[in-house]
Amino acid sequence: MFFEKIKSKIKSWEQAAEQVSSWKSGGDRIVFTNGCFDLLHIGHVHYLAGAKDLGQRLVVGVNSDESVRRLKGPQRPIQAEPSRMYVLASLACVDLVVLFKEDTPYELIKNLLPDVLVKGGDWQPAQIIGSDIVLAAGGQVRSLPYLEGFSTTNIEVKIRKG
Repeated sequence: MFFEKIKSKIKSWEQAAEQVSSWKSGGDRIVFTNGCFDLLHIGHVHYLAGAKDLGQRLVVGVNSDESVRRLKGPQRPIQAEPSRMYVLASLACVDLVVLFKEDTPYELIKNLLPDVLVKGGDWQPAQIIGSDIVLAAGGQVRSLPYLEGFSTTNIEVKIRKG
């Protein structure tokens, strides 16, 4: 039964748009972030919890496997998209998970029109993909600091070395 609750957080683009619209109608502030989220670690969890603190609902866009390969190389992702999406959906701070196949979430952001757009600390707000859309609609764009010492790439290297 609890697994069904987790599964219910994973939505198609159309379902995500309907859910976000419903939440907005109820007065909820929608926060959006995105990423590959391969080998979820405490840095990811810290970042996602911080993003959730910026509103009532956190929507996470997840790069498809093909998108991850284009961005990170042929050895990635380590975990397939269903696994990455279910693990994210299991987090209490995440309200909705939606897959995107493009290299950036620009069209998804345009479709969902969140109130707050968030990325990790290596992004300046003006450089965040979709910032133009969110700012033009009166929303906010934020960059949250990373938790130092944690990265999927470092974990991958450690695993490969044995």
